[in-house]
Amino acid sequence: MPTSALDGKDAAAIQATTAGVAVCDRSFWGRIRVSDDDRLRFLHNQSTNDFQSLKPGQGCETVMVTSTARTIDLVSAYVLDDAVLLLVSPNRREFLIQWLDRYIFFADKVQLTDVTAETATFSILGAGSDAVIEKLGAGAIIGQPYGNHLTVDGGIIIAVGSGLASPGYTLILPVSVKETVWQQILELGAVELSDRGWEHLRILQGRPSPEAELTDDFNPLEVGLWQAISFNKGCYIGQETIARLNTYKGVKQYLWGIKLNSPAAVGDTITLGEDKVGKLTSYTETADGYFGLGYIKSKAGGVGLKVQVGNAEGEIVSIPFVSHEYP
Repeated sequence: MPTSALDGKDAAAIQATTAGVAVCDRSFWGRIRVSDDDRLRFLHNQSTNDFQSLKPGQGCETVMVTSTARTIDLVSAYVLDDAVLLLVSPNRREFLIQWLDRYIFFADKVQLTDVTAETATFSILGAGSDAVIEKLGAGAIIGQPYGNHLTVDGGIIIAVGSGLASPGYTLILPVSVKETVWQQILELGAVELSDRGWEHLRILQGRPSPEAELTDDFNPLEVGLWQAISFNKGCYIGQETIARLNTYKGVKQYLWGIKLNSPAAVGDTITLGEDKVGKLTSYTETADGYFGLGYIKSKAGGVGLKVQVGNAEGEIVSIPFVSHEYP
């Protein structure tokens, strides 16, 4: 992924996410349809958020975790009338289908279907996204909570939330209308944001990614994904560990943004004096310099802390996608 400064086209698109509207084709992300009578109970038991309180037209972010609460993926879920549609990271699609399937037992009424090839996904980002959504016929969801969605003509699901910290919406649509809808969005004034531009924004805003920030080394509270965790639901995979960390405020490291004064590389050790306090997990270059994500031991400090990252000097900064405040 990007380790060099963006070209002019992506720089303009990123500017549009704050002062206009941009659109990114995320069709290479995975889409899994979970259907049959036990679908909500099943997902409730397999991830961190409260599915059993959700009604059709609502949605949430949820974290798939191991039995020891280590992170697998951050998933967006949309509850339909007859199914739940999961939007998953591209490098976790096949793994999650196999992983979820292992937990479907003989009496469970749950069906998993990979609908990635027959669907497409767009993210519309920026302050101007409301106007585009209204023109697409989904004005009724403007101002509603994250994950709320409706289906408009053509079988297009339009949901609140861009997938990043930027305001916006996510569209999931039949692949047969993909090109038509894409052109319509561009004609409504959206600027195209490439995969490279998305990755750049992901790092600047702190959305964690599998094999970088979401690995078997970290749990959801260390990442800062409080918005994707319910502490009021019953038992689920990894629940005991997460509940204990919350109750005793036992999080030992946090994900932060790091402003750097020179280039660095993913995997570089983060040090404070002679002490190793973390490692760099993602990295990109901006017009203003260099930026990365990394986990820092909580006892070392937080925002404003000056650290060494490989050969570069860094300063810890907050990132808008995550939070490190206990609820």
